[in-house]
Amino acid sequence: MTLQTIADRVGVSRMTVSNAFSRPDQLSPNLRKRILDAAQDLGYAGPDPTARALAKGTTGAIGILLTDSLRYAFTDLVAGSFLGAISEELAPTGLSITLLTSAGTEDLIPARDVAMDGALVYSCDPTSPAVAWLRRRKLPMVFVDQAPVEGYACVNVADRTGAQDTARHLLDLGHTRIAYALAGAHGQHGLVTDRSVLTEGWASVQRRLGWDDVLSSAGLTPIVIREPFERVDAIRRDARELLSRPDRPTAFLCFSDVTAVGIYQAAEDLGLRIPDDVSVTGFDDGPTASQLRPALTTVRQDVEEKGRAAASALTAALQSTRDGKPVPTPQTLLPATLVVRDSTGPARG
Repeated sequence: MTLQTIADRVGVSRMTVSNAFSRPDQLSPNLRKRILDAAQDLGYAGPDPTARALAKGTTGAIGILLTDSLRYAFTDLVAGSFLGAISEELAPTGLSITLLTSAGTEDLIPARDVAMDGALVYSCDPTSPAVAWLRRRKLPMVFVDQAPVEGYACVNVADRTGAQDTARHLLDLGHTRIAYALAGAHGQHGLVTDRSVLTEGWASVQRRLGWDDVLSSAGLTPIVIREPFERVDAIRRDARELLSRPDRPTAFLCFSDVTAVGIYQAAEDLGLRIPDDVSVTGFDDGPTASQLRPALTTVRQDVEEKGRAAASALTAALQSTRDGKPVPTPQTLLPATLVVRDSTGPARG
């Protein structure tokens, strides 16, 4: 079944049938309906997408480069909100989304092998070679929650400022024995004694630096635990060990709201009360923050606005590339605001 088959049935040219599928504005509504009805009667599904892509020189898809595991996109509520906002922003353009893992083998490297018109690099492992592959392909790209890259649009959150406000909040409450609960896929896990060897993503670095800015000025040295992003059970184990010490921390600064869940669980295991015995802060202000009891003090970022800004920047880059014009490279920094709830209170003892 071909376009010519439909054209012969309706009595029009092959190009007219092609326009009915790809350029409907070129036909009257009645003529287009006759063509589509004929195609349906004959069991024709439409032009082959691969052939159309070759003819147009585009795939109609953008890639979103994530961490090693794509599971993160489906299990993390904050990542889900971010991707949902991107999908909504891209819907009018007709572009589809392809999720890419930053991992790969010699035989299969998604960033190198998957067809796409452009890419969003989102909270990707800084040691991954995937970004280098995308740059070699000279694709339009936007970096999100990544170190700014010259010549590319970037969308970030004021993580460092939000972290500073959180650490200052704990100092104002009298806390001096403070622990960090960090998250990261690679590098040292468990109790971290040498932070100089940590392999961290941009958001993690900025949040830790913000905490350090405040605590260092106060002459305080935090205890640090660190586990992979989704290993709440491991954070729980590490926190339980710290909270069992005679000189246990009186407060935790957590990389994310999900990381804070592990601290809540450890405190419950030991019969400690939040915030009477230990204060806990998170970051992101996703659904988890308000669901916890007591409600979590955290830093709010507008994840949906971040998704919309990223998608808008990428569609602008794609359009500029098609038009042969210089690609815009806006550097967007979204606010991060401390939200004080019930999980923080004055230090005791």
